[in-house]
Amino acid sequence: MGLFDAILPRRSGAEDTRPPEPLDKQRALTWSAQRTIWSDAFGRLATRSLQIILVVIVAAGLVFAMTQLSLVVIPVILALIIASAMYPLLDLMRRHGVPSILATWIALVAIVVVLGLVVWLIVNAIQNQVGELVDSATQGIAQLQDFAKNGPFHISDKQIQTALDSLVDFVQSSTFTSGAFAGVSAATSFVTGLALFVVVLFFFMKDGPKIWAFLERPFTGEQFERAQRVGQKTVSTFGGYVRGTATVALVDAIGIGIGLFALQIPLALPLSVIVFLSAFIPLVGATVAGVLAALVALVAAGFWPAVIVVIIVVAVNQLEGNFLQPVVMARSLSLHPLVVLIALTAGTIIGGIVGAVLAVPIAAVAWGIITVWNGDENPAEFARQKRAEPKM
Repeated sequence: MGLFDAILPRRSGAEDTRPPEPLDKQRALTWSAQRTIWSDAFGRLATRSLQIILVVIVAAGLVFAMTQLSLVVIPVILALIIASAMYPLLDLMRRHGVPSILATWIALVAIVVVLGLVVWLIVNAIQNQVGELVDSATQGIAQLQDFAKNGPFHISDKQIQTALDSLVDFVQSSTFTSGAFAGVSAATSFVTGLALFVVVLFFFMKDGPKIWAFLERPFTGEQFERAQRVGQKTVSTFGGYVRGTATVALVDAIGIGIGLFALQIPLALPLSVIVFLSAFIPLVGATVAGVLAALVALVAAGFWPAVIVVIIVVAVNQLEGNFLQPVVMARSLSLHPLVVLIALTAGTIIGGIVGAVLAVPIAAVAWGIITVWNGDENPAEFARQKRAEPKM
């Protein structure tokens, strides 16, 4: 009996004299045929494709919601990361009898003092050396104009003046003005986000374990244990990433800063701080900051000091990447460089510089959660290694 015989009603007459099949058998045949449609190779491909489409839709919806609520999401994530990094210090003070509220205030004041000191050093150094840098930049621009006119490109004074006039027109245009208003709006959003960040950071440091315990209330049994593992892994990964990256960034800043001071490059201190901050963007941050330092050296001191700065940057990055980073980041950032690059690119597209800073630690936390999904040494089923890796 075929599929259509089971579905379509029988026609009267001598065309079909077979006795009617029982209704249960007809339903069984129909279900068997439908099951065959979805269980063959093409059916499994269609099912998997539909699952992937649904996952992508949900992920896109989450990303869209996060971008629309970035003023809230970004401060909360930053506060969670910083609170995770400060957790060992807070735990140490509490275990030695310091009240939780006092330990929280000590940590918060320490963070504010360190950040304020860094900003003050940068502003003070720029104020003291900005005049020298402007004079050097003017001389460097004049040298570039001479090279443009007398070098292989043979750019005329008229072409240079046309480019300068276009720049002036842009500054005076409505596009630039609207951009200035956008900058004011961005500054307002920054102040709002900073205030939210400080408040959320305070409560995360003060009541972080209590907040997570509250979120664990709906879970029982195995789900509760999984939630505990997820929370512990998130805090340890975020904290280890920040502390390890800060150590690597400090080494980069000190190494490159010593070279800049030895060569008497203007703005050596602000450039060192920029190297430190940019090192929180993996793979490219420290390199971009080093290029900026080389450009300042080229404008302020000439060609050969700039070459020496490039050599220093490359040497420091190689020492840090090959010796220091594998030691301090091995446990907190067990991601393949390709995954880091993809996460970095996606974060930059979604959230700009802040997204680039947050993308890698979030990816590291996501992978860490997968590795402890079913136990401390028992990752999620799809992440388990099925066969031995080939030896290179």
